[in-house]
Amino acid sequence: MASTESADDQNSHREGGGGKPMLARHRAREDPEVQNRQQEGKPAYFPLGYKDGFSQWWAGLSPAQTEHRVLSFIPYLQKPPTHTQTGSAPASTNASTMSVDQDMDKQAAPVRTDSISDPYGPRQWHSKLVQLAGKNRFLNEFSVERLGEETENNLVMLHGYGAGLGFFYKNFESLSRQPNWKLYALDLLGMGRSSRPNFRIHAKDKEAKVREAENWFVDALEEWRIKRGIDKMTLLGHSLGGYMAVCYALKYPGHLNKLILASPVGIPEDPYAVNEEMPEPQDSTMQNEFTQSQDETSGATQSGAAKPPRRQMPKWLTTLWDANISPFSIVRLSGPLGPRLVSGWTSRRFSHLPPNEAQALHDYSYSLFRQRGSGEYALAYILAPGAFARSPLIRRIQGVGRQYLGVHSIPEPDATASAPEHKARETGIPIVFLYGDKDWMDKQGGWDSEAKIRTEREKALASATAEEREREDGEAKTRIIRDAGHHVYLDGAEEFNRVMAEEMRDVERRGKKFKEIGKRG
Repeated sequence: MASTESADDQNSHREGGGGKPMLARHRAREDPEVQNRQQEGKPAYFPLGYKDGFSQWWAGLSPAQTEHRVLSFIPYLQKPPTHTQTGSAPASTNASTMSVDQDMDKQAAPVRTDSISDPYGPRQWHSKLVQLAGKNRFLNEFSVERLGEETENNLVMLHGYGAGLGFFYKNFESLSRQPNWKLYALDLLGMGRSSRPNFRIHAKDKEAKVREAENWFVDALEEWRIKRGIDKMTLLGHSLGGYMAVCYALKYPGHLNKLILASPVGIPEDPYAVNEEMPEPQDSTMQNEFTQSQDETSGATQSGAAKPPRRQMPKWLTTLWDANISPFSIVRLSGPLGPRLVSGWTSRRFSHLPPNEAQALHDYSYSLFRQRGSGEYALAYILAPGAFARSPLIRRIQGVGRQYLGVHSIPEPDATASAPEHKARETGIPIVFLYGDKDWMDKQGGWDSEAKIRTEREKALASATAEEREREDGEAKTRIIRDAGHHVYLDGAEEFNRVMAEEMRDVERRGKKFKEIGKRG
């Protein structure tokens, strides 16, 4: 079993042990550069001071330590299980960084909370590394299940680009209150604390490169599902995780009860395909993920302020993007300046959180960003500079829930004429789009998707048999979370959890309906 005490001990010096807190906004008053920029009325893009940045780089906290610290903020789970099979050491120049250690003492035993210490228990929490086929292919998994109950439904959660499952720490406890549900959060292959195999694209043409990159992630998810023995699941994906969730639904139909897309990336056709009344494209590009302050996210800006001018992606950024030089490559190459660069993002994203939680997320982010590059290199194949897909989902979303049942070679809607006649078809699945009201992601993508899905439903019903009509389950809706930005599950956690609980109960109602239909059949 992994030692959780050691992870706590190695982090204890960061909280009141005589050391200075490194959270950027706490140091701003002491940093001359920050003071100068504030006096000039300019935001501090990299608020973490040089000295504190060097200290964090030198300390070299490992991903296992920082993930453990973030998960310790889950209510009623002060001592989370943390396996140390991956990420138990800080990054180095050694190419074996994030290698897998399968020794028994690196694994973690489940942690159980009883009904006395946990008012919503008893529950079991587990951290595990799941081995897949092939060389160096493992997925990091965190799960929560209710003890003494039969698991009837599974919720699987996928994080966004370059992030990790720890970002959902404000959601695990609330969502695992639902009776007869088991929750799984996964690190995408090549990200978080999953293994980081070499990422290579062998295809030659543009479209084939996109599909190969998508398959790299969704094939791993399908293999994990099979190993877990899950027939059907509710799949929640944030940002890039949402994009991959759609790709999974298209390639491996028949295994989803519901698809929930939290601020999904890659839906719109192009950067300017938005309603004029919607935010300018600057608010729908990845650039804004790094420049938007938390005040803007939480709605603290003046409502009467003039609309800012449209910002174009800098030439140097598009050049690096097309050369597939990821932001994390820059963090790794910057050495002692890395924590300072990362503070430009974390100080904006987490400033609304309590100081100790914001600090933990900064440490966690930096420890992941500096790890060996792998899945991050898929981004340039999937997205153009910004956040706009090279193969937009708006062209494919109508196929979700309408595929013939069977594995597809690529995540594309199948044409009715080309589908095998003997194959049964899906009869729709419910799809939910969740956006923050201050989200930089284009909400119009959700509304446009609704229209396409509705049209496809009408087309399917027009030629459906009586049985297919009875089993029809396709619908789509867009919901907006108040006072939340792109990280809707974190910015507006309370409302997000409430909405999710409603959607999970809806899955239960639909499940009962189809059981009754099955009995009659």
